[in-house]
Amino acid sequence: MIKLRLQLLTFVGLFVLCCSVASAGEILTLKDITAGKFRSKSMTEVRPMADGETYAQISDDGKRIVTYSFRTGQQTGVLFDATAVQGADIDMVEGYIMSPDNGRILIQTATKTIYRRSFTATYYIYNTHTNQLEPLSDGGPQQTPVFSPDANLIAFVRDNNIFLVDLLHDKAECQVTMDGKFNEVINGIPDWVYEEEFSTNSSMVFSADSRQIAWIRYDESAVKQYSMQLFKGQKPERSEFAEYPGDYTYKYPVPGQVNSKVSVHSYDIQSHQTKTIDVPLDADGYIPRIKATSDPSKIAVFTMNRHQDQLRIYMANPLTAVCQLAIEDRVEKYIKEETLEDVQLTDKHILLPSERDGYNHLYLYNLNGQLLRQIVTDKYVVKSVYGYDEKSGDTYFAANPKGATDQQVMVARKNGKTEVLSRQAGVNHAIFSKNFKYFINIWSDLDHPAQYTLCQNNGKVLQTMIDNHELVEKLSAYDLGKKELFSFTTSEGVLLNGWMVKPADFDPAKKYPVIMYQYGGPGNQQVLNQWGIGMSGNGAILEQFLCQQGYICVCVDNRGTGGRGAEFEKCTYLRLGELEARDQVETALWLGSQTYVDKERIGIWGWSYGGWNTLMSMSEGRPVFRAGVAIAPPTCWRYYDSIYTERYMRTPQENPQGYDEVNPIARASQLHGALLVCHGLADDNVHYQNTAEYVEALVQADKDFRQLVYTNRNHSIFGGNTRNHLFRQAISHFNAELK
Repeated sequence: MIKLRLQLLTFVGLFVLCCSVASAGEILTLKDITAGKFRSKSMTEVRPMADGETYAQISDDGKRIVTYSFRTGQQTGVLFDATAVQGADIDMVEGYIMSPDNGRILIQTATKTIYRRSFTATYYIYNTHTNQLEPLSDGGPQQTPVFSPDANLIAFVRDNNIFLVDLLHDKAECQVTMDGKFNEVINGIPDWVYEEEFSTNSSMVFSADSRQIAWIRYDESAVKQYSMQLFKGQKPERSEFAEYPGDYTYKYPVPGQVNSKVSVHSYDIQSHQTKTIDVPLDADGYIPRIKATSDPSKIAVFTMNRHQDQLRIYMANPLTAVCQLAIEDRVEKYIKEETLEDVQLTDKHILLPSERDGYNHLYLYNLNGQLLRQIVTDKYVVKSVYGYDEKSGDTYFAANPKGATDQQVMVARKNGKTEVLSRQAGVNHAIFSKNFKYFINIWSDLDHPAQYTLCQNNGKVLQTMIDNHELVEKLSAYDLGKKELFSFTTSEGVLLNGWMVKPADFDPAKKYPVIMYQYGGPGNQQVLNQWGIGMSGNGAILEQFLCQQGYICVCVDNRGTGGRGAEFEKCTYLRLGELEARDQVETALWLGSQTYVDKERIGIWGWSYGGWNTLMSMSEGRPVFRAGVAIAPPTCWRYYDSIYTERYMRTPQENPQGYDEVNPIARASQLHGALLVCHGLADDNVHYQNTAEYVEALVQADKDFRQLVYTNRNHSIFGGNTRNHLFRQAISHFNAELK
């Protein structure tokens, strides 16, 4: 039956499946959506240059690095041209790193991903004065190369060890560490869980005088490991597993178990001496960041306790190995991961985001840790930090003063006044010039794809670089439904925000089936007035596809999501999934009370945490969902990683009820509705173990379900035709149950 439906979908067309599609325009196809036909144009790999007047970008053909004026948007020069260089030959520029003096560029090629943020690549050094291109090293691919402040040295990691290249002495290469070994010791780059949950791929810096290297060392030898079975597969094909499958084994700490032992070390480049820096740290504490400062005697070392409710920033002297505490921040429940990335170190100051007053606000310190002032006091959330201008005392950031679904680019003046620099309602992001004189504003809303404009720092628009009019024209040929924001109050008195997409030929007198998409995890927001909404982004294009088949599509941000302050976001603490599922059920009940919704035909789906939320919602106890699809879902927090899970749940030893009472496995007997579970067998993030244990619980509870597994696919489940197949199966499941 399913096979026949798929054949009809492919060869006859969507008209067979849809009885209410308008005939005026074109019909969307899943192949077009998953192939990226409706992807908007963007500006990628934009790097503000040191002069404050220009930015650099890789050309569309990947052959050149071109500079443009922040004021006019016009090309001002070519930094690198692969077709004209002397020395080594390369085909494409996949990334680049400018030296502090702009005299050299590290050109990234042959990139091979490892996990979400980590990768190896073959780097080349390009001399902008001589037009010469030569390999950084002949010893094999490198990771996370870093220029010294004087631009004469480059440090990089290979095979878990740090190497140093001296550009003044014919690229002489020396090995700084010797103890690096896969699954045992890592120097200068994070282990899996630090990379994933502290959002970093580098743990190595130079001192300001270029005389010292400082790095974090991760001893993961005592961390328990996880193995994933690998097969030959296709796209890509793993020929080494043609006869027998293989496996990939790596260190993955789960809640309550041993993490890597971390320490900080320094290396004196002249004397070749290595020292261990005396960082005060709990035996089970974290070192999530190490950052350089403008003072050669100060390397900023960030530490956190295992509960992640205390952040300390120490100033470590790499020469003497002595640390002094500069800043300590304590908040209720936990410190958000984004705080670490948004901490800004300038020549004389530290800009620290903190939720100490209930909202994410900014606090300005000097390098010695003296609090100078609080930057923002109003009851809205700072979403991103762009920087502090030492000359003017102004602070640039993004926040949501107009409400949780909005985001504006803002400036807080030294005198305490704040101004909104972006001009339009919706979601705005910015890329500022080095001197904060200009910024690129990236704006979109529900109905408009991203527009990139060059602006002065007072918000005045100078030029429009990208307006995505081609995409707008392309989409105008299709019958697309109306997107709208809404809010409602649950039976528990909780105000929730959502968006809805209705069919182009929506008839308020009819009753429609509904598919609810959600994510719902801590701090996440899916309900924003922006173009990138929906399961597949791109203007909710997948939801538009579903609308053309007669569905209404809805997304609601439950309790625990971001943009509304710490109280709303952290109320799920210690019992992840309970309130979130309750709010999704309340959403279905509210929808069912609308005259145009068939309350007997409501489905729900989500990916990752959204998959967890799908399963929790379908087993919440109130049978409101007719069908659901859970993609790559966690099913018990005991199986997920230590840093993420303990941030919100503490350890299983401290919170056994939260772990064991609130999860889909424990509630398998309460599952209601037709369920499809999809998972990649090589998911290094949410292991297939989660689905394996959950479906076993369903079997023993005598619950019917369908399961799809994808060979060699990771958490993103893509490659070749995989994504198209995944979405087609999910939509066929809904069609079979909700039509």
